[in-house]
Amino acid sequence: MAPLRGRVVVVTGASGGVGRAVVRELGARGARVALIARGTAGLGAAAVDVGAEGGTGKVYEADVADYEQVRRAGERIEAELGPISVWINVAFSSVFAKFTDITPDEYERATAVTYLGYVWGTKVALDLMGPRNAGAIVQAGSALSQRAIPLQSAYCGAKHAIKGFTESVRTELMADRSGIHVTMVQLPALNTPQFEWVLSKLRRHPQPVPPIYQPEVAARAIVYAAEHPERKEYWVGVSTAATLLAQRVAPALVDRYLARTGLDSQQTDEKSPTGVANLWQPADESRDYGAHGAFDSRSSGRSPQLWLSQHRAKVFLALAAGAATGAAALLRARRS
Repeated sequence: MAPLRGRVVVVTGASGGVGRAVVRELGARGARVALIARGTAGLGAAAVDVGAEGGTGKVYEADVADYEQVRRAGERIEAELGPISVWINVAFSSVFAKFTDITPDEYERATAVTYLGYVWGTKVALDLMGPRNAGAIVQAGSALSQRAIPLQSAYCGAKHAIKGFTESVRTELMADRSGIHVTMVQLPALNTPQFEWVLSKLRRHPQPVPPIYQPEVAARAIVYAAEHPERKEYWVGVSTAATLLAQRVAPALVDRYLARTGLDSQQTDEKSPTGVANLWQPADESRDYGAHGAFDSRSSGRSPQLWLSQHRAKVFLALAAGAATGAAALLRARRS
């Protein structure tokens, strides 16, 4: 992919959290950013952020759970901004609760937004990019797409589904030798407003499982993936890498560990529950929540692991060269 300056990039869930940090990063790259979400206050502020960073932002209000709304938004974007080069799916909603405490309607809605929102975004993107045989689709994933945790069955189920869906679409595009690429970015726990506005039925306020990263870490990874979409997926954060590797090696042991620690580690007494819920209606219709949540003091703005992931070829070559040099020195020492 060429640099993103002047290119049209679509971001769903653009009004807050990771999506908000992504559109700022895109603005700094000089992209023409189409912002899709429901909350008008958040969307308007996000568009201002894009312009302040040096890009162009235009708002498209839509509920990603509704295919027709997503399709119409995509067609408007191409008519008003030009051909879409990158489509980034970020939007989601969920319920913090034990599975038995979630109603069927709540579960269906959370799945429609989080899973089908990605499906509809991907379908619209492929329909529009297909005639040009060029473009990239980036799915904002999670370590929870491969390792589920308690109190988040709706979110984990949807993220697992997104991973399976994305792999299927990716292999179909590869079989067709398509010029359109699909990649996924597996994210760690992040300090976003989701813990302020996702429907919660917990007694205490929900929190990300430490270690916690700032949304800008995720944004840099997602935009990098948009510029380098040939990779199957990217891992962000040492906690993501550790979780996914532990799941491969000892999943039953991780089950037992989470049964002991997973409920308490996702709740805090630092503040009271907000009582806000964005499952059915946007929480940022009249208030802008921004990109950050309430855990700035405990969140990191850097991820050395991300740099290693993005530059793994160089790291491998450096390690190989170092090993070769060491072997040669050892051989010379033995000969002498």
